[in-house]
Amino acid sequence: MAAGYVRPARPEDAGEIARIQLATWRVAYRRILPRHVLDNLDEAYLARRWGAAVQEPPSGAHRVLVAVEQAAQSYLVGFVASGPADADALAPEEPAEALGPDVAAVTDLLVEPRWGRRGHGSRLLAAAVEHWRADGLTRAVAWTFDADAATRKFLGSTGWEPDGAARALDVDDMLVPQIRLHVAIPETAEEISSADR
Repeated sequence: MAAGYVRPARPEDAGEIARIQLATWRVAYRRILPRHVLDNLDEAYLARRWGAAVQEPPSGAHRVLVAVEQAAQSYLVGFVASGPADADALAPEEPAEALGPDVAAVTDLLVEPRWGRRGHGSRLLAAAVEHWRADGLTRAVAWTFDADAATRKFLGSTGWEPDGAARALDVDDMLVPQIRLHVAIPETAEEISSADR
């Protein structure tokens, strides 16, 4: 019987995190982002960036957590990266103080599609919430592609909803719309939904 858990990312996980990101983006975003952009993503470059994020985070409240599927062998199957909201969490022309110092921002929450529907997304989100609560953060935001119905459904099932902010990413001269979701961070673990991803 398989089991899963979440732990902090280690430097040696950077390559697997990059592989999971590429595999997930190439499936989940194949109808959202241009194919040549997805095909040309550099796994080694992403691994270096994830290595830096794990080893040299901007603050102690910036974290990368990984989901592990444990059966006969253990596999990294997903990850979440988050930290206090910064300029990247803002909508265009939104003032710097709009989100406040008590807001967490999710930059990535991905579970490799072949490992989906096994609770990994929920475990990642619950672990992130525990860290946010310990850091004194009371609200969280996350940008998602407007056309990414799976992420919107998953986060929506745990109480996240649009906050009215929108932007468009310029991806190789193609504007890809995004919306920002937000949620109040629950005060207790019991308030976290058991939604599955």
